Amino acid sequence: MEGFWWGLLASSSLLIGAAVVLWRPPGQRTVGLVMAFGAGVLISAVSYDLVEDAATRASGLVLLLGLAAGALTFFVGDRVIDRLGGEGRKRSTGVQAQSVQAAGGTGGAAIALGTVLDGIPESVVLGATLIGGGGVSVAMLAAIFLSNLPEAMSATAGLLKAGTGAGRLWLLWGSTTAVSAAAAGIGYLALDGASPAVVAITQAFAAGALLTMLVDTMIPEATEFGGPVTGLVTVLGFATAFGLGAI
Repeated sequence: MEGFWWGLLASSSLLIGAAVVLWRPPGQRTVGLVMAFGAGVLISAVSYDLVEDAATRASGLVLLLGLAAGALTFFVGDRVIDRLGGEGRKRSTGVQAQSVQAAGGTGGAAIALGTVLDGIPESVVLGATLIGGGGVSVAMLAAIFLSNLPEAMSATAGLLKAGTGAGRLWLLWGSTTAVSAAAAGIGYLALDGASPAVVAITQAFAAGALLTMLVDTMIPEATEFGGPVTGLVTVLGFATAFGLGAI
């Protein structure tokens, strides 16, 4: 249950991001810059809380296998979801309407499924940080919380433009939050007592999936709308997450 509650806290920023957009929709440049900050945060978490920690538990070959498996799994899953109508699910431009129409009106389910699946790898790893009784990783918790916020803001802005009602949006983010919380609890249960190599390959798998997701969904949005300071804001996000980990 502790893993569940930490997962719920980390994913609650999805609801906060949606609430911000529903209350007062921000401009696309603001969404892009917030997305850039979230991308920097996740890059830091992948580097130091996943890959570096995994390197202390297993060999380089195990890490490479985990990274490749995570990247390929996300890539294939994302392509399938795109074909079903979930393409551009995190875009702020309203392109989701075209994806749903191209899928014959069934793309809404694909958008929901893709949004849920995007949050599972990081949530599983968050729950796994509780193993050993040392407490949750504050850096990983902060990284997930801070990166979920811009993802929800961008996707909510785009879905609103695509004609999705507020009720369906709350259902989408509420279910995503619940599934992410459950994934954190399952991550603890599944990996408690596992060998260091199994924990390491799980961390590397999540790292590969998250890096692929970053380049596929977050960074393009940030680059397109953030303007010249996008790189600086990304570094700020990276430094913020690194500083939290160091503290």
